[in-house]
Amino acid sequence: MTPERLQRINTMLDKRQPDLTVCMEGVHKTHNLAAVVRTCDAIGVSDVHAIWKSEEAEVRGGSAAGSQNWVDVHNHHKTADAITQLKAQGMQVLVTNLSDTAIDFRDVDYTKPTAIILGQEKFGASKEALALADQDIVIPMVGMVQSLNVSVACSVVLYEAQRQRQLAGMYNKATLNHQRRQRILFEGGHPIFAEACQRKGLPYPAIDDEGQIVADELWWQKMQMDKSAWQHLDD
Repeated sequence: MTPERLQRINTMLDKRQPDLTVCMEGVHKTHNLAAVVRTCDAIGVSDVHAIWKSEEAEVRGGSAAGSQNWVDVHNHHKTADAITQLKAQGMQVLVTNLSDTAIDFRDVDYTKPTAIILGQEKFGASKEALALADQDIVIPMVGMVQSLNVSVACSVVLYEAQRQRQLAGMYNKATLNHQRRQRILFEGGHPIFAEACQRKGLPYPAIDDEGQIVADELWWQKMQMDKSAWQHLDD
C-alpha cells in the first residue's frame, strides 16, 4: 500500500460515523440501494441495512460498485428484526412518512445515535416499521408530487445529519473501533491478499502504522500454498 493510499483511507476512516445509519425496507430496485450506499459513503456512514422482500431478491455484493467496498451492507428479511437490532445499539429510529404525526426532518437532533428507515420505493414504509419507529419525519414539498425518489430522500436527510454533526465537531474525532479499522485497511490497501484470505479461510493479518502487513512466516507460507497442503504445517 502506498503512503498516499494509506493516508486517504485513514482520513476517510477518521470521519466515519458508526452511530448513524440508514435502513431500506422492502428493497426491489437494486440501483436505488446502490445510490443510497454511495451517498452513505460520501456522508461518512459506515453501515447500511437492507430489508429484502425475499431471499431471491437479495443482492450480496457489487450492487453499489466501489462504494460497497467501504460501506458494510447488512441484509435482513424481517422489519422487526432489523429495527430491534438498531434499537439494541441505542439508536433513535426515524422513518420517512407523510402523516399527521410526522415532523420536519430538520427538527430532529441527528447528533444522537440515529437510524433512518426509508420505505419501499413504491408503497412507502410498512405499518410494522411505522409502529416500531420512534418518530415519523417528512421532507416538506410545495409542488404537485408528494414524495422524492428514495435515494434522493436519503441524501436530503443525511446531509442535514452531516451538517448538525459537523457543527457539533463529531467529524473531528475518530470513533471507528480498532478491529474494524484494521479490517478495512487490509481489504482496501491489500485487496489481492484479502481476496486470497477469504478464498483460503485465512485470518486477516495486522496492518502497521505504515500500512504494511504484519504476519508470521506460517501465514506467508499458507498464503503461497493451496489449502489442501496446509496439514503438515499445522502438525
